[in-house]
Amino acid sequence: MTTTHQPSFPPSEPPPGRGADDGHGHAPRPSGHSHGHSHSHGPAAPVSRHLRRVIAAILVPFAAAVVVGLVLLWPGGAPPHERTGVGFDRQTQQATVTRVVTVNCKSVNASGGTPPGGTSTAGGSSAQQGANGTCKKATVRVDTGKDKGRTFTEIVQPDQSRQLREGEKVVVAYEPSAPRDLQYSVTDVDRRLPMALLAGIFALAVVVVGRLRGVTALIALAISFLVLNLFILPAILQGSNPLLVAIVGSSAIMLIALYMCHGLSARTSVAVLGTLISLSLIGVLGALFIGWAALTGNTDDNTGLIHGLYPSIDMSGLLLAGVIIGSLGVLDDVTVTQTSAVWELHEANPAMGWRGLYRAGIRIGRDHIASVVNTLVLAYAGAALPLLLLFSIAQSSVETVAGSELVAEEIVRTLIGSIGLVASVPVTTLLAALVVAADRPEETAGAREAAARGGRGRRRKH
Repeated sequence: MTTTHQPSFPPSEPPPGRGADDGHGHAPRPSGHSHGHSHSHGPAAPVSRHLRRVIAAILVPFAAAVVVGLVLLWPGGAPPHERTGVGFDRQTQQATVTRVVTVNCKSVNASGGTPPGGTSTAGGSSAQQGANGTCKKATVRVDTGKDKGRTFTEIVQPDQSRQLREGEKVVVAYEPSAPRDLQYSVTDVDRRLPMALLAGIFALAVVVVGRLRGVTALIALAISFLVLNLFILPAILQGSNPLLVAIVGSSAIMLIALYMCHGLSARTSVAVLGTLISLSLIGVLGALFIGWAALTGNTDDNTGLIHGLYPSIDMSGLLLAGVIIGSLGVLDDVTVTQTSAVWELHEANPAMGWRGLYRAGIRIGRDHIASVVNTLVLAYAGAALPLLLLFSIAQSSVETVAGSELVAEEIVRTLIGSIGLVASVPVTTLLAALVVAADRPEETAGAREAAARGGRGRRRKH
């Protein structure tokens, strides 16, 4: 939680630039104001027509360029590739464990084999280790697909991490080229119900706490997923430049999410500009250091499979695209927070110039920087914790760990994203301070008076 640093005034003295009221018979708004990460400040005060024109002259061409980019890069109907049967590239079906019995591992090992893509039948050295133990023989029924109702057996050894239970819902892999008794094997647990329930709890919490703003946030989140799944991923698979696709896609997400969640206002437009400048900086630094550090982006089985299926994809460009998209969400939070803080400071003391607004806003931003950078670093460290644990077990030096491509990718991703976040604070604060200080008060006052008259009229009707 960050705290707004604002000038204080004696109780008997109104803030500079204001008398006992605002000139329209309304009591002035209190100067004390605290700000956290919930950007619920109410509607932004109207700005002058001149200022709206200046902002529109910048953002309308940018929005038009994003639309043109979406049209030009929109993926066509690329034919599906032939499945390899490896990793995520396997045919899968839903199934249910109908029966589990205990058997002697030695008797099973004598006739057991290893199903294609499976990890749980007996065979090889692991089978020998469990030969004298007690295994489980599970009967599994396929619930979906052309073989619905078909059953097969799965042998679970005692040293396996996943032990099947009767009645458990599972995911099974299908390999049509294998012998009939080895075509199916259990690969994972069916987690659709708990995941759907958790998503429902999340949506309910957002709506209950955020009300209408929470509803718009969920709609914006759904649109972001649609852009990701309908545009960004298919366009990259089709062979478009990953960096260009990420820039266009993230810009579209930014415009939709910010304006939908925070309203079509000058305050939101300044946050959009701050986010755009910060994303540009992240893109430049990412391209420079990913190339300089010779990061290929092909560091594990999944990226290797992608490169094997689609050799035309630029994997280092895909890495950079991930950095940009991953930084967007946190950038939105920082830029909206800083813009809102400067706007509220101006509302509390309209006589404060842009320098004073910038100094007060940057004090808020320093607290915000400390929290978001720590959050970002810990998020990446948590995701890479198993990998870091392996290096710790191997007693590798810090230089060796940091120099390996697996860890170097995360370091570059974290530091570039953090630099963009740090830069977004002074950039957005300065933009907001210049915009509100350049506003023409005579037009703004007229707009406020008209809005106040409309509000009083609505109250009388009710």
